[in-house]
Amino acid sequence: MLIDSHCHFDFEPFASDPAYYLTLARRAGVGTIVIPSVGERNWQAVKSLSQQFDGLYYALGLHPFFSQEHSQHAMSLLSKQLAEVAGTEEKKDRKCVAVGECGLDFAIAGANRERQIELLSAQLLLANQYRLPVILHCRKAFPELVSVLKRTPLIAGGVYHGFSGSLPQAEQLIDLGIKIGVGGTITYRRANKTRNTIAALPLAALMLETDAPDMPVAGYQGEPNRPDRLFNIMQSLVEIREESEAEIASATSLTAAELFRILM
Repeated sequence: MLIDSHCHFDFEPFASDPAYYLTLARRAGVGTIVIPSVGERNWQAVKSLSQQFDGLYYALGLHPFFSQEHSQHAMSLLSKQLAEVAGTEEKKDRKCVAVGECGLDFAIAGANRERQIELLSAQLLLANQYRLPVILHCRKAFPELVSVLKRTPLIAGGVYHGFSGSLPQAEQLIDLGIKIGVGGTITYRRANKTRNTIAALPLAALMLETDAPDMPVAGYQGEPNRPDRLFNIMQSLVEIREESEAEIASATSLTAAELFRILM
């Protein structure tokens, strides 16, 4: 079964009928979904969904795109949340598999770069404290992201979600213990740079993701993306690489399962 390593399953349209969309996903061979959070407002939602349904897992974090929403006490609240679900082996919630979505987003008008870097650095320290991987978001801030990652090497690694950069950038991330999240971009044949980069990387460095309901795949523009369309992304990966569908499905799922410590 495939793993969707990044899906906002607590968003609409999924939130209205999660059982229906999970059924669609499983029919398409997607058995596991990791739900990143964006901030205080949906920590409880991703946790509750994951506890309600088999195959759903969650991450707790502070998304840089929503940095203006994060309260002054957001980091202390996040630390408290992680202590409750990952603080001790006795209390450990196996459904909490990462810190995230966190990162840097300098594409936002009026972005407070210093505040974003401060929040990211603090979240990396929390990830290391609880030996959790991180789910990274980055727009227009790649050099700064790499600089922060080098200052705080990750104990449990992480994944750079929705990668669409160059081969040297991907190799930098891999050298830092970061996996590469492969999403809907590769389903568009005009996305030559991303397709060529993903084709050249080691298969063991790749993980599949939809970022649903965002990042629609080719042929479904204008519609909310869905976790069952992870299969379309895998098919595009098969087109641009030399390995078989079975090899790619197995390797990408194993990489995600190992990073997030999900039993297959």
